[in-house]
Amino acid sequence: MPDFIEFGVAGALGRVHLNSPSTFNALTRDMCIAFRGKLREWADDPAIGAVAVSGEGDRAFCAGGDIRALYDSHRAGDDTTHMFFWDEYRLDFAVHEFPKPYVALVDGIVMGGGVGISVHGSHRVMTERTTFAMPECGIGLFPDVGGTAFLPRAPGELGMYLALTGARMKAADAIHAGIGTHYMPSAKLDDMLECLSNADPAGGVDSVDAVVAAFAEDAGPVQIREHARVIDRCFSPPTVPGIVDALEAEDGYFAIETADTLRTKSPTSMLVTHRQLRGGDGLGFEEIMRREYRMACAFLAGHDFFEGIRAAVIDKDRKPRWKPARLEDVGEAEVERYFAPLERELAFD
Repeated sequence: MPDFIEFGVAGALGRVHLNSPSTFNALTRDMCIAFRGKLREWADDPAIGAVAVSGEGDRAFCAGGDIRALYDSHRAGDDTTHMFFWDEYRLDFAVHEFPKPYVALVDGIVMGGGVGISVHGSHRVMTERTTFAMPECGIGLFPDVGGTAFLPRAPGELGMYLALTGARMKAADAIHAGIGTHYMPSAKLDDMLECLSNADPAGGVDSVDAVVAAFAEDAGPVQIREHARVIDRCFSPPTVPGIVDALEAEDGYFAIETADTLRTKSPTSMLVTHRQLRGGDGLGFEEIMRREYRMACAFLAGHDFFEGIRAAVIDKDRKPRWKPARLEDVGEAEVERYFAPLERELAFD
């Protein structure tokens, strides 16, 4: 068993606990493999009625994948960095397909890979400490872990806004966006888990619904609604340059700050992400994850992802040197390359 993930059983409840607070409970490949294996085991175990997933500490549920480890492997010449995404996406698929209630306790930061192991489950509990973001365009990647599926389901153009800007949201906004399903104070989580462990394993979703609802509270006002009209108006154009132009034509600080934010992101990432979200309609989840694996492999073979990690995590200068550096220098053929089929496509057996 990997050092940074723990499994246990309490009554009818299977427990998964991410235990690496020093890395904000970031996922490693070994953690993904072990997690997926345990879900497959519990799916067939009649004594397990539900699964609950939590993170150690009060700072993060899971801040994503361990991108520093990917950077170090890349610098060392390791050509297997794509295997992290292989196993992470297989885990996300296992969460999506898990046949029993799956309760993610999103208490703290949830970004990237942490979203993948929560948003696809049946119950996503937010707390006063929740901070959600998909910041991948800022590190030269794209909003993966099934972002093609869940971001377009957000109201209006909110999903495109979140994907391109990497904007952070607290609990009420995350529930409004469809990332979370319930809110409760973090002080109630242990009592809720105890009730879940005592629930009838044959009770299914209805039993878990009743327990979670008994502890849930109102999350409070949705702050992002204040900017919904601007977001819907400015993030609806059919191109990323059109989005920037629309923001620049708006009055008010929100549009100005949002346009400035987009100028700091990887041009390649933004154009690929826009194509990702607009071109994902009608795809089943299995095909979505295969498509995102193609994209991840293409980013691993490019410049911006590792440059983004360098600027954000290694040197921390916050000054990535994107290549190309301008939206207009990224050709349509270059964008389409990120969606090209692979010799070895992602498999789920």
